Amino acid sequence: MLDTVTTYGSSLLGPFWPVVWTLVKIVALVLPLMGCVAYLTLWERKAIGWSQVRPGPNRVGPLGLLQPIADAVKLIFKEVILPTAANRGLFFLGPVMTIMPALAAWAVVPFGPEVALANVNAGLLFLMAITSMEVYGVIIAGWASNSKYAFLGALRASAQMVSYEIAMGFALVVVLMVSASLNLTDIVMGQARGRFADIGLTFLSWNWLPLLPIFVVYVIAGIAETNRHPFDVVEGESEIVAGHMVEYSGMAFAMFFLAEYANIILVSMLASLLFLGGWLSPIDSALFTWIPGWIWLGLKVFVMCTLFLWVRASFPRYRYDQIMRLGWKIFIPVTLVWLVVVGLWIQSPWNIWK
Repeated sequence: MLDTVTTYGSSLLGPFWPVVWTLVKIVALVLPLMGCVAYLTLWERKAIGWSQVRPGPNRVGPLGLLQPIADAVKLIFKEVILPTAANRGLFFLGPVMTIMPALAAWAVVPFGPEVALANVNAGLLFLMAITSMEVYGVIIAGWASNSKYAFLGALRASAQMVSYEIAMGFALVVVLMVSASLNLTDIVMGQARGRFADIGLTFLSWNWLPLLPIFVVYVIAGIAETNRHPFDVVEGESEIVAGHMVEYSGMAFAMFFLAEYANIILVSMLASLLFLGGWLSPIDSALFTWIPGWIWLGLKVFVMCTLFLWVRASFPRYRYDQIMRLGWKIFIPVTLVWLVVVGLWIQSPWNIWK
């Protein structure tokens, strides 16, 4: 079917077809993602409500299902107020710089064996590079607002994101070592091989089991990297109101909000691809394999996203010095030690990744 569309499109538009086709694919990826982001906010409010023995949003639409749409419409029609002393250009650049990497990273994320916007061989490298740009948007927003609260929030955010990026980077390097590939599709397919996969227990061949400490570090660093509870001192309401977003309103504020939730979904997606076997079914039997791979991937991402919300509902906020200590004195040494352990393991006769 796709071949027919490509042939017809190239005959109709000639040299402009590749550009148009790429734009169509981008829209087909971004629109469902925005829908998922909107409904993740509702799921968060519902989940936290249930954890506190209350129903959560239940007024707008049946069972509160139209609440995200009501919130979006409200924010769209709000005025974007520019503070008098703010730097106009940078003030509006900040939100764009924050949401851009959160969306651009999806270009290399595969949803199936050959289903990716760009199935590039350096996919993991691209992800590490593009997601590390996000911190610039936060710094620019905090500085351009010309507010002490916003500036303090931006300083906290930049220090925290840079600290945990190192631990996340090392976690990705360990996955790269065992997979011997930067291509995300190859990393997933590599998890379908192994002693357990041969006897049908595929879920025991996924990377989460041999790399369990790295998986734990990656998930917790992902929570810190997205500035989520219990690492949300960036917008610690009791101390600095809303951190770097304090002067923003309307759609500019909504872009920060969208970026935060898009990042949660991205981190959950990467955890599913790198450690939880992506679109592979957990057990290689007809009972499980008839379910399409993208549904398995969606279920894994949903469980990981729910883990983020569960952590928020369960733990109190860390003090800032505790967050820094966890990143520098615990996670980075743990990942470095495990890097050496896995390196020796690969070189030993007991190598399980051949």
